[in-house]
Amino acid sequence: MDVPAMFAGIAQQISAVFGGPYHPAQVITFTDAVYDAGGSIVSPGVEVRRDCQVQFDAATEAMRAEGFADGDVRFLILAATLSGSIDTDAQVEVLEGPFAGVWRVSQLERDPMSVYHSGRGRRG
Repeated sequence: MDVPAMFAGIAQQISAVFGGPYHPAQVITFTDAVYDAGGSIVSPGVEVRRDCQVQFDAATEAMRAEGFADGDVRFLILAATLSGSIDTDAQVEVLEGPFAGVWRVSQLERDPMSVYHSGRGRRG
């Protein structure tokens, strides 16, 4: 049984009926630049966008520690909707819904069942 996929399917069905809480989004990352032997850039880094579904919530107490700013939120990305992983160099662009816009990523973690990626987001 693929628990992350099962949970994602249920969450997406509920969101389709009720207009949320999971909304379409894209994780934005950049590939590394390629340099020649002299240190000149041969190929610049390229933006990569991967589709996912994301939910927003109030920041947890753990997120309210170091570096917290008013307006920071907790986000949950359904792992089964994201191809590959995510790190704190990424951004999440929410395409529609009440949290539409670009969010910088920090404090990432995975739940024990690997159903979602949880992190702190800040507009930007």
